[in-house]
Amino acid sequence: MNLLELHAVEVRYGGIRAVKGVSLSVAEGEMVCLVGANGAGKTTTLKAAAGLLPAAAGAIHYAGAPIAGMKSFELVRRGMALVPEGRGVFGQLTVAENLAMGAYVRDDAAAIAADRERMLQLFPRLKERYQQSAGTLSGGEQQMLAIARALMSRPRLLLLDEPSMGLAPLIVERIFEIVADIAREGVTILLVEQNARLALETCQRAYVMESGAISLAGNARELLDNPQVREAYLGE
Repeated sequence: MNLLELHAVEVRYGGIRAVKGVSLSVAEGEMVCLVGANGAGKTTTLKAAAGLLPAAAGAIHYAGAPIAGMKSFELVRRGMALVPEGRGVFGQLTVAENLAMGAYVRDDAAAIAADRERMLQLFPRLKERYQQSAGTLSGGEQQMLAIARALMSRPRLLLLDEPSMGLAPLIVERIFEIVADIAREGVTILLVEQNARLALETCQRAYVMESGAISLAGNARELLDNPQVREAYLGE
């Protein structure tokens, strides 16, 4: 069953068509990436799926139901969580308070406490900085916090926007290891990522986006060997 489906979705900024009839799907339990150059329309597509931007045309379905016009907080209640580009942590709040914000849609106190402990085990650096303001964390620590905060909502579908951006290679490697672990635990993931090699090595299926449209789609490993992809996105 497809958990997320986009059918011929268009997104406009004024008179500019930023996304031009994009169709894609993510099956339950699958890890799918959307790769492409900066400005290709990847983040705009993800924001439309998450309810942050309206679709000018086309349809978006989540868990079999149309979600056009739904607000992002309503989608969080239905099991969709977004880790935005640039992390988007609450800089004035502590790590503890950011994690609490991630669970705002829930009222199961005991389970929230258990999930919080699990996040601190998954991200030990956050445990060390538990009462520290999020704005004082390093970029990698903020990315970890953004992912942990999203997971506190117990999402069925996790949307990740450029998790490697601006981070040191070792931190990126660790974050992708954690994301792969999350996927293995059953969370469905749609990943937007400029680091095409890493995304294609991690995911099962992939879509390549150019100038607001999908240019290629298929098995991620096969796309990794595609000469067109290797030349355009892997520097070969």
